[in-house]
Amino acid sequence: MSADGYSADQPAGERLQKVMAAAGVASRRVCEDYIAQGRVTVNGEPVVEPGRRVDPAVDEVALDGVAIQLDTTKRYVMLNKPTGVVSTMKDESGRPDLRRYTDRYDERLYNVGRLDAETSGLLLLTNDGELANVLAHPRFGVEKTYIAKVRGSVTAPVLRRLKEGVELDDGPIAADAARLLGKPVGGYSMVELTLHSGRNRIVRRMLAAVDHPVVELVRRSFGPLHLGTLAAGEVRDLTKVERGALLTLSRAARSGSDATDAAAAEARATVDDPDTLDTNPGAPR
Repeated sequence: MSADGYSADQPAGERLQKVMAAAGVASRRVCEDYIAQGRVTVNGEPVVEPGRRVDPAVDEVALDGVAIQLDTTKRYVMLNKPTGVVSTMKDESGRPDLRRYTDRYDERLYNVGRLDAETSGLLLLTNDGELANVLAHPRFGVEKTYIAKVRGSVTAPVLRRLKEGVELDDGPIAADAARLLGKPVGGYSMVELTLHSGRNRIVRRMLAAVDHPVVELVRRSFGPLHLGTLAAGEVRDLTKVERGALLTLSRAARSGSDATDAAAAEARATVDDPDTLDTNPGAPR
């Protein structure tokens, strides 16, 4: 009997390649190749023996530095929230809410963060409470990108002000990036803003502070996730690469690592690489 209570002929856990295959990474044979090539880590340590046993409920497995979700009960869904829909599962006032998009799933899903009713765009829905808490916590400041249609002709000095910081009622705020999309047309400009803050209606308030009130606003990205061509009101399961990117970011944040920003950048690069994207977002989770 070993120190952890398992007999020598009944090792604990499941074979690593079996767990990876069940998580939708690839076939067992391909997973064995990944392991033999030294591309797989368990709890941060490289593993090259395919027979390695792991506990899916405890151990953290990664392929090429990107985390793998071993718990197949977890679901991750991207919604392109339309305008007019409030970011709650049940609105007591009877306004359109998120239930119409989650009722089709067996799992009980929750939204990660919020978009105000007048803002459309990317909203993550999941039953992974631990990941949701990390991604929504202000301490970790997940990067978000918005495109805003604003009144007036936005100039270079205005963009500079947004990046240097503006003063709001609840304190100063600066965009990580701000750029003009095309030329102003018909008295309106299109502005792309990237920021980490999750403060209430922050993009609208920032642009109002520089005298360019928002007419339309859409969130195009959230962390490593991109809205892409997903139409308003449509939902889809995240691909395994997108799920891995989120988990990688979440694990870096939970560990308190100073490398959280680096992990976020690596996760975004992974999602942006077309060679890594699977073409079956409904594959086993």
